Amino acid sequence: MKVKDVMTWNVVTIPGDTPIMEAKKIMQTHKVLRIPVVDKGKLVGIVTKERIDRQGPSPATSLSVWEINYLLAKMTVKEIMQKDLVTVTPDTSVEYAVALAQSKGVGALPVVDRGKLVGIVTTNDFFYKVLNPMLGIGKPGVVRLHITKGADPKNLTPVLDCIMKSGAKIDGVHTMPPFEGREKDLRVQVETKDVKKLISDLKAKGCASEIVER
Repeated sequence: MKVKDVMTWNVVTIPGDTPIMEAKKIMQTHKVLRIPVVDKGKLVGIVTKERIDRQGPSPATSLSVWEINYLLAKMTVKEIMQKDLVTVTPDTSVEYAVALAQSKGVGALPVVDRGKLVGIVTTNDFFYKVLNPMLGIGKPGVVRLHITKGADPKNLTPVLDCIMKSGAKIDGVHTMPPFEGREKDLRVQVETKDVKKLISDLKAKGCASEIVER
């Protein structure tokens, strides 16, 4: 899977001379927490709601409300935007993009193609469009089973055979990272009308199984 499969294509952008309070209103209107800043067709920065909120008055300030509002009204996004950007391309793999965002400590990656901003991908995109489908979260009729030592090669075939014979439809399969002193377990998302029988059949094969709570 690539970034272009999960990113937002129609990105709201603003120029660098946009007043920060206007930028905040635009964020509220479009229900976003960050907006890329584009000048003359070039991506020059990104401004977030958090950065704008930090421009509010300090409790120790001696300025009047009128003076504070006056200063905020004159301040533009280019004065507070993040300029050192971490970007990806549409063809960047999702795995690499996630690792990059984590290592850089950012919640969003502007997507640039041939020097032009074409989209943005956020941590929410990774959760809702990649992780949730992979784990079967929020999908009606899907039951998530945790199978102890199911990722062991000698157990994997019996597990899959048992599921196929039950008539259950496999919606997803992934392994769980091993904890200290434990082998890799298996998580299987299935669509079935009789999950209790499936669990019983798996246990009969020597594969301890349990339903993962939704």
